[in-house]
Amino acid sequence: MKLIIVRHGDPDYEHDTLTEIGRVEAQLLAERFRQHPDIAAFYVSPLGRAQDTAAYTLHALRREAETLPWLREFHAPILHPDTDDFRVPWDWLPDYWTREPAFYDRAQWAQTDIMQQYGVGDEAQRVYQGLDALLARHGYVRDGMIYRAVQPSTDTIVLFCHFGVECVMLAHLIGVSPMVLWQGFCAAPTAVTVLSTEERRAGVAAFRVNTFGDTGHLYAAGREPSFSARFCEMYANDAERHD
Repeated sequence: MKLIIVRHGDPDYEHDTLTEIGRVEAQLLAERFRQHPDIAAFYVSPLGRAQDTAAYTLHALRREAETLPWLREFHAPILHPDTDDFRVPWDWLPDYWTREPAFYDRAQWAQTDIMQQYGVGDEAQRVYQGLDALLARHGYVRDGMIYRAVQPSTDTIVLFCHFGVECVMLAHLIGVSPMVLWQGFCAAPTAVTVLSTEERRAGVAAFRVNTFGDTGHLYAAGREPSFSARFCEMYANDAERHD
């Protein structure tokens, strides 16, 4: 099977919807999905910016999506000791988080004092469980670090959601710490990530990332991805976000 994870368009966080740029991005994304009318199922976060992004594709394909509460943006704000403000776990300064070797470890990252203090591991477990329940519905049952292909298929399912929760899902599927993905990867608005199962032995499946954060639908229309989720390429770039 194929699993397609889509980040919402350029966000208006204050109103939990899309900016005008985000709406154009969502329209171009819908044109991309017109090439894939045989998608088995669509799922969407309950938050407005994801719902609004999905709406363009669903309208174009005359389809409906199921809203899944656990697909909402990952919510575990942490009082950051170096900046003295509450931050999401994927917005930490590099010279802080890289000091802790446990953050690189699949099992130990959530056992660190700060992650336990703010319930980050519990929130991750909620996402892991939600994802595994969804995959089981489509015939793939978690068994340790792999999946049992109980009803293997070539179905494609699409999830409209958010960057933070996307990284948690990817970490669970490929067996790494989400901290590495949160801090080392960036998915621009309407970026498309595709994973496929590999069943090299009958009944035993694993997920492999084929593409991460693809925005080809924007470039095909002559548009650069919006800047949301990124920071300055050089500190001297005053027009870009520093913190």
